[in-house]
Amino acid sequence: MADPAEPAEAPAELRHAEEVMGTVFSFDVRGGEPGAVRAALDEAVAQLHVVDEVFSTYREDSQISRLVRGLLTVDECDPQVAEVLELCAEAERLSDGWFSTKYAGVIDPTGIVKGWSVERAAQRIFAAGASGVSVNGGGDVQMYGVPGPHRPWRVGVSDPLRPGGLAAVVTAAGVDRLAVATSGSAERGTHIVDPSTGRSAVTDLVAVTVVGPRITWADAWATAAFAMGSRQALAWLESLPDIEALLITAGDEVRCTGGLADRLG
Repeated sequence: MADPAEPAEAPAELRHAEEVMGTVFSFDVRGGEPGAVRAALDEAVAQLHVVDEVFSTYREDSQISRLVRGLLTVDECDPQVAEVLELCAEAERLSDGWFSTKYAGVIDPTGIVKGWSVERAAQRIFAAGASGVSVNGGGDVQMYGVPGPHRPWRVGVSDPLRPGGLAAVVTAAGVDRLAVATSGSAERGTHIVDPSTGRSAVTDLVAVTVVGPRITWADAWATAAFAMGSRQALAWLESLPDIEALLITAGDEVRCTGGLADRLG
């Protein structure tokens, strides 16, 4: 029998990186029956490529591109299309239009697709029996379980004004699942659109990091909050249940929701 004074053995690790959707999805999986976990990981990766084929706005033959051109109806598309468009509509409603389902006047669900894909991939692997799962899709992270005994998942939040530095470290201690998403202009420039003008959002913010249970919504809320600007965004984020956030302005001012401190460490 093991000596109770000895530290518990760390679960087996499985790591994988996959280039898809124009970015890299990184998987860190702990524990579970190796065969079942490996199969779930393979299925999750295959599904990411299916999603890319269905939703890519850069592929003329993707279902979303053909839908925009009027060559398909929603009912004729993969059922995933209707599911994602419903999520987009809900995000637009809950953000009072600051999250938009359109770009340049046409349907574009890409603001939801990546986070939704990250969340589904993590769910699939965790359901296969892993004790801990972390999936990072281009900086959007969904975590389930724990990476080891008495050790929570932790995610570093890059400092947009100090390359290579960290603005904060988010911990999943005490919760079974946690997601972290950041939107900003530091790495990709002014790529977020102000829905009211159709042009790049110009606000006092350089980054918004949102923490919550689900990356589908954390990613959408980070995008919407960035477009709002710090004053309106902070009040709105405070009103959302189970959501905390860190906002950094171009003037190096840090603003955060009231409960964020409980998620730092």
